[in-house]
Amino acid sequence: MTTHAPAPLPDATKRNWVDRYAPAALQPWLKLGRLDRPIGIWLLFLPGAMGLAFAIAHPFFTDTSGGQSHVLAPADVLQYKFPWLKLILFAVGSVLMRAAGCAFNDFVDRDFDARVERTRGRPIPSGQISPKQALAFTAGCSLISFLILIQLGWLAIWLGVGSLALVAAYPFMKRITWWPQAWLGLTFNWGFLMGYATITDTLTWAALVFYAGLVFWTIGYDTIYALQDIEDDAMIGVKSSARALGKNTVNGVSLFYGLAAVLTGTGAYLADLPALFFGGLLLVTAHLFWQVVRLRLDDNELALKLFKSNRTTGLLWVISLLAVHFTSLF
Repeated sequence: MTTHAPAPLPDATKRNWVDRYAPAALQPWLKLGRLDRPIGIWLLFLPGAMGLAFAIAHPFFTDTSGGQSHVLAPADVLQYKFPWLKLILFAVGSVLMRAAGCAFNDFVDRDFDARVERTRGRPIPSGQISPKQALAFTAGCSLISFLILIQLGWLAIWLGVGSLALVAAYPFMKRITWWPQAWLGLTFNWGFLMGYATITDTLTWAALVFYAGLVFWTIGYDTIYALQDIEDDAMIGVKSSARALGKNTVNGVSLFYGLAAVLTGTGAYLADLPALFFGGLLLVTAHLFWQVVRLRLDDNELALKLFKSNRTTGLLWVISLLAVHFTSLF
């Protein structure tokens, strides 16, 4: 196997912390887990944070304390504090599961990655890490994640176990469907359902509709991300929503983002969230609209910038839900 010296990857920040500070021996492993590109961690973590915040902001949710389930009235919700410890567990779990997912994805895609300019420098195709080592890395991250999962309640545990099927299948979706971004949407936002379930020990229509909105959000931003590889993907036969939409990509992203705003708003309405949340949703919608207005099909650097800006989108959703909770305490 031919090896190459570690180098900053094209879609990583040129002065990322891994290339600047990490020991050379650790850099390939950190890059295998995409720790040099934290945007993916944010996009996996933020839906989980939204799920926790949505459950606490919801004026009627199931309380299982004392071994019995009952529906809380709005006044009873005020005694509940935000579950910061569970938020930390979700954050650590997001780092680990994103690392595991990326390593497994790179294992499956190692031959494709070697033929694409943007990805040929990744640890496996460049020979820095062997395929067997990548699988061991995946298993290790998954095991630690499981130790976190078992602290979240039975429904959240079963949801977490179920997510493994989504994670395992994702790398193959680009081979069999033009819409692998839809599968990524189901996978990356699964944490919303887990976050909601770990607080309420149930799933409601309100939560499921909100989750559906987040799925469309991911389809939109990952379509933008896929613009960077559209020529290489066409050459090697990899499918994507960007290729499927072609010249209609901007309109497609507009539709996906519009559905994201409408469905998350509908979920909030079904949960009886107050007007304060919908004020925050207007900011979310404005930020998504800003992305669409700026989007250019032939500007890869801009596509990456707009993709990364979705951390702000997710934070706006989280802040809107937290504002509902904390203002209700006064």
